[in-house]
Amino acid sequence: MGKQQDVGGSDGHTGSSATAHAASDGSPDERLALAQDPATPQMTLFDLASDPSALVRKAVAARTDAPAQALRPLTRDHDRQVREAVARNPSTSVGNLLRLVKDADRWIRWAVAGNPACDESVRRVMSEAPDKELRGLLAETRELEPELAAKLVDDVSPEVRERLATHTHDPDVITALMADRTARVRKGVARNPRTTAEQRSALAQDPVVDVRVALVRALELADADLERLVDDRSVHVRLAMATSDVVPPRIRRVLEHDPDDAVAAAARDFHSASGKSPVVRTPRVGHRRSGTSPGRPGGARR
Repeated sequence: MGKQQDVGGSDGHTGSSATAHAASDGSPDERLALAQDPATPQMTLFDLASDPSALVRKAVAARTDAPAQALRPLTRDHDRQVREAVARNPSTSVGNLLRLVKDADRWIRWAVAGNPACDESVRRVMSEAPDKELRGLLAETRELEPELAAKLVDDVSPEVRERLATHTHDPDVITALMADRTARVRKGVARNPRTTAEQRSALAQDPVVDVRVALVRALELADADLERLVDDRSVHVRLAMATSDVVPPRIRRVLEHDPDDAVAAAARDFHSASGKSPVVRTPRVGHRRSGTSPGRPGGARR
């Protein structure tokens, strides 16, 4: 993968009159082909970055070998697809990402969140953004700096804290969110495979049904916790156990005799869902598929 250069360097093809002619006087299709050609000199990319065709500018914006200075004006391009292409470009410079993470278009900000070139300076801006979804995407970052994770522990949005609770690898953050007053945040912890046996045992006794349901669906539990939950006062918890892939068969056999007919039937008719989507989702990266309506990245809903 190429790394953007701050300035256009010398190139053996720079003086090509044919290339210069195609960049300035060629047809839109010729200029697009030139923008996509790996052999196109970097100085020509500077010219193509100001092309009247948005398709040509977008092609330049997506090039991992494009100089950072050629992409800088594209971070302010009037066409949002051009700006988004820069935001997704894994070789985009930090300086350009810092411009785009403050873009007025939320999809562009969300695209920055999924760019592997993001560094701590970009993530710091994300942590202070008024955009709740942007902070939520930050919360799902695997290698999040402890200082920023600690900041998100106190985020005003329960959704952000829930997403942090589900994805964090930081033991201190997990401990802090175990005590969160909002049930959906503890529900997030209940889906986190990095929890300790002691934490899972505490979650198995959480007073909120949804937390216990999330736990038995997502994580393996100690025998003592399973034996307590098999007699849980909530039919929803027992039904979740009867249909959970992580609950041992011996527990499901007990549930076959549950006093609730729906639970007993679910335990008897259970078929493993192994191979389906994992319980803990991978971090969203702000990608909008063609045809999706505005909303969450990828058209996701909660």
